[in-house]
Amino acid sequence: MSNKLECLRLCFIFIMSLGGLKLTHGQTHSIILGRPTQNSITISVLFDQASFFYIKYGQQPGLLNQSTTPMLSLPTASTHFDLTNLNPHTRYYYRVYYRTDSTLPYSATPEYTFCTQRSLGSSFTFTIEADEHLYDKKGVPSLYEITLANQVADSPDFIISLGDIFGDDHEPFTIGSGELDTLHRYYRPFLGKACHSIPFYICLGNHEGENDYYYGLNPPDNLAIMATLWRKKYYPNPYPNGFYTGNTVQEPFGIGYPENYYAWHWGDALFVVLDAYRDQCDTSPRPGGWNWTLGLPQYTWLKNTLENSTATHKFVFAHHVRGQGRGGISNAKLFEWGGYDGPNGANYNFPNKRPGWSKPIHNLFKDNNVKIFFQGHDHVFARESLDSVIYQASPMAADSTYQIGMLANASAYTSDTLPGSGHLRVKVTPQCVQVDFVRAYLPADTLGGIHRNREVAFSYRVGQCPGTGFDPLWGKLNVSVSPNPAKNYLSLNFWEEIPHFTAQIHNALGQIILTSHEKEISIHEIPEGYYWIVVKAGQRIHRQRIVIQH
Repeated sequence: MSNKLECLRLCFIFIMSLGGLKLTHGQTHSIILGRPTQNSITISVLFDQASFFYIKYGQQPGLLNQSTTPMLSLPTASTHFDLTNLNPHTRYYYRVYYRTDSTLPYSATPEYTFCTQRSLGSSFTFTIEADEHLYDKKGVPSLYEITLANQVADSPDFIISLGDIFGDDHEPFTIGSGELDTLHRYYRPFLGKACHSIPFYICLGNHEGENDYYYGLNPPDNLAIMATLWRKKYYPNPYPNGFYTGNTVQEPFGIGYPENYYAWHWGDALFVVLDAYRDQCDTSPRPGGWNWTLGLPQYTWLKNTLENSTATHKFVFAHHVRGQGRGGISNAKLFEWGGYDGPNGANYNFPNKRPGWSKPIHNLFKDNNVKIFFQGHDHVFARESLDSVIYQASPMAADSTYQIGMLANASAYTSDTLPGSGHLRVKVTPQCVQVDFVRAYLPADTLGGIHRNREVAFSYRVGQCPGTGFDPLWGKLNVSVSPNPAKNYLSLNFWEEIPHFTAQIHNALGQIILTSHEKEISIHEIPEGYYWIVVKAGQRIHRQRIVIQH
């Protein structure tokens, strides 16, 4: 099946499920895939009524020649079922058959699909979303559905969420188990529209509330323990099983494996998902400086995972550098992540603060050829580079203002920072990685013709990329813009001869307010404030934040 036909097929499945599939006696359900391996996948089924169900599956659409035995799923209690003995690097198709009473005939879901582990030398796509925030209304449900539909159209092998999904910690000392159940179950209908055919991975955020500070308060009746139990009930995340590595500690109070950090190989890529919150070393829910840590067990696992992998591409994911704060490479130089502290980060103090540890986290990335570190938390798209490691911040999935992160956190970044909502699309070939910022827009916000849903706001590649067939992309243009802050004029100083270029100044909403082709740009009529200048020459680009002060 061609990629185009497969994309259309998945889009059709998504559209069919938008209204919520009605089952027997008005029943509804959701299906979410998780933790795919080379020979298995977990299918999480949630029914509104007690139901008998079984799964038929096969390697050809319409030819489902294998079947599981019937199982019972209790009402509102998700059932995680492992489909095993599958072939690697194989696309499977399946249906779930269900009934609420043994005297009734079985009904069937539409035919869904998934792929087992890609083999070496394969090409594939995965997507990233972050900071869904539906729980506090920063995220808008209708826009989140559009972002999910946009990801379905990309035909990814899986989706990774970078956290701040559930919002468990907004009333951390009074929240009860029932409310935590509601917060976690709330996302099932949304994800069920896409993740019946796209496995879903969770990277924990600070607002999941699963950190050591809460974990130690009156166990087991506390936020961290209850939130972990409800997350595991509804969403199957990886645990160490021979295919995935990760946290091997089985926790008490019915938690078992917390499924909080993990790694796996897929094609020619290594994926490493960190938990920046569960192994903290002080008594604060927001530890800073040297008080924050991955914890020695997770650090040791990370070090071994990176050093023992021969993957061409290595990706690391966490909700944020050092768990809190704002920004990318500015944080990556400090404390446990970078080793420095003191005035302006001038003192290298890692050996004294982490005796016996090998090197700072960023140095692990640099020395083991990590290509991209993906993070959320700041609600903005931003790409920075430090020692050839790209620090990539991900936009919010459902911000209908399109500027929450830009207005609040853009000043924490140094380059390639853009407003907007949507997801990251990552295309991986054996030698090349392409990252696209795919914007999501509500229909009313595209009527003016300035923007369109699924427009690609920014793209870049890493690796040996010629001949991949990817669309032409913007590369880095070497130019300095001064002065900054500026009063009446901006000067463009190119590092090489550039005969033709375009310079545009954007306001905080991303709107173009001035276009120039001159190296000296008059700005005396632009009001004071924060802006962005974008300089383009051929297929190369430079973006920079500027301040205008008259």
